[in-house]
Amino acid sequence: SSASFQNVVAVLCLASVAAALDFKYHHSEELEAYLKRVHAAYPSITHLHSIGRSVEGRDLWVLVLGRFPTHHKIGIPEFKYVANMHGDETVGREILLHLIDFLVTSYRRDPVITRLLNNTRIHIMPTMNPDGFEATKVPDCYYTRGRYNKNGEDLNRNFPDAFEMNNVSVQPETQAVMNWIKTETFVLSANLHGGALVASYTFDNGNKVTGSLQGYSRSPDDDVFIHLAKTYSFNHASMYKGTGCDNRQTFPDGITNGYSWYQLEG
Repeated sequence: SSASFQNVVAVLCLASVAAALDFKYHHSEELEAYLKRVHAAYPSITHLHSIGRSVEGRDLWVLVLGRFPTHHKIGIPEFKYVANMHGDETVGREILLHLIDFLVTSYRRDPVITRLLNNTRIHIMPTMNPDGFEATKVPDCYYTRGRYNKNGEDLNRNFPDAFEMNNVSVQPETQAVMNWIKTETFVLSANLHGGALVASYTFDNGNKVTGSLQGYSRSPDDDVFIHLAKTYSFNHASMYKGTGCDNRQTFPDGITNGYSWYQLEG
């Protein structure tokens, strides 16, 4: 009927609007609007929620994708991506928006993506530090105040540490992520940073038990993490070559144990 045809056209228009993600930086209002458009266009495979607010009151959005996006199902592993933890490390933020675009538009068209979304629940947080992003001035090749949150705290040093007491004041963005982690059974996670061409894997800190005296902090799943890091680096155009953005550091196979690179608390 004419009404059915109009409904189909409306749905197709809505889908095309959601998929029309341009290659530029997206400020908080644009990011929020895009995520809401995606959820409206693909309600059966997405779930959009805010896990908390930043110091300045911006929502910390997470888009969940999968066949059962709203809740955990036994046998469906939970995976999360987080980006823009440092507000001035901006590429990961846009990569995750484009990943969302790729996943929703490929579902039921690409067999690999269809199988992935049918068998994995994927949580994507494009920005953990929206205030820092908004404070960042472009271009700037050095640390800017946007690296930190509004309180001037480095969120990548702000979590409880497995090996020593971390006495920093826990920030609202950090607390929101900690609460989120407690509500989901994540089996694997990745955090996108900017500034070095390398896949870094746990641990970033350590003690005598993990072997850090040898300049390497080995997790119980060390062989798995090496495999995952190499899978990432060898599927990248150049990361696996081990040469960075300059000649100061080289990373064999484009990967590094976090502790071997530099020790990081929190």
